[in-house]
Amino acid sequence: MTNLFDIKGKIALITGSTHGLGMAMAKGLGEAGATIVVNGNSSQQKIDAAVAELKKEGINAVGYKFNVTDEKEVIDAIKKIETEVGPIAILINNAGIIKRIPLIEMEVADFKEVIDIDLVSPFIVSKHVAKGMIERRQGKIINICSMMSELGRNTVGAYAAAKGGLKMLTKNMATEWAKYNVQINGIGPGYFATEQTKPIRVDGHPFNDFIISRTPAAKWGDPGDLAGAAIFLSSKASDFVNGHILYVDGGILATIGKPSNEE
Repeated sequence: MTNLFDIKGKIALITGSTHGLGMAMAKGLGEAGATIVVNGNSSQQKIDAAVAELKKEGINAVGYKFNVTDEKEVIDAIKKIETEVGPIAILINNAGIIKRIPLIEMEVADFKEVIDIDLVSPFIVSKHVAKGMIERRQGKIINICSMMSELGRNTVGAYAAAKGGLKMLTKNMATEWAKYNVQINGIGPGYFATEQTKPIRVDGHPFNDFIISRTPAAKWGDPGDLAGAAIFLSSKASDFVNGHILYVDGGILATIGKPSNEE
């Protein structure tokens, strides 16, 4: 049974993986034996620090700086990775941004930036990684979607539009590429305890109380909770799973919530 989940020696490119949930998935796949290709675009120093952090935990890791929205940079980076490291067997499209601005106030440039990073970049990177996977008749692509792939919320209209589009892009990638033994699926994280959410994860904070009461598991997710889902969708265990979005959300999408006076 353990052979079903064996990813030892597989090369996994994870975009936007210098911190947060991307780093959590990098650690999970790396601890399972994959070679991790860290990606970022803000600075080489952040990439080097992330690689050093992974190596400190005994994980085989390398880093490449490139802009996932620039097709030429992506093409050049994939060629370099596959020449220097080896064929990419697992791709996780994790890079993304969110801009919390009411739609009525949002500038078109801001809207387009969110769409470009959160939706267009998974298309660009997947398209060029998939060419090698199709040729080899083997590969795993995981798009990091969101609960906002299914729900709306105030001030995140651009993000929700992108993540809803990413859900459908995932299904269409599967429609076109599954016949080549490439599995394309998505993970939809719920609300996780990261450095970014630390300031609001305190008792009495309205949003913290909202998440605790709204989530059947009654807690924030631990970033490590994504590792199992990522390993499953990266391994032979998911060889007949295609076009699926696996929501890792503590059950939040399963319920309409509860009244404030309900235990």
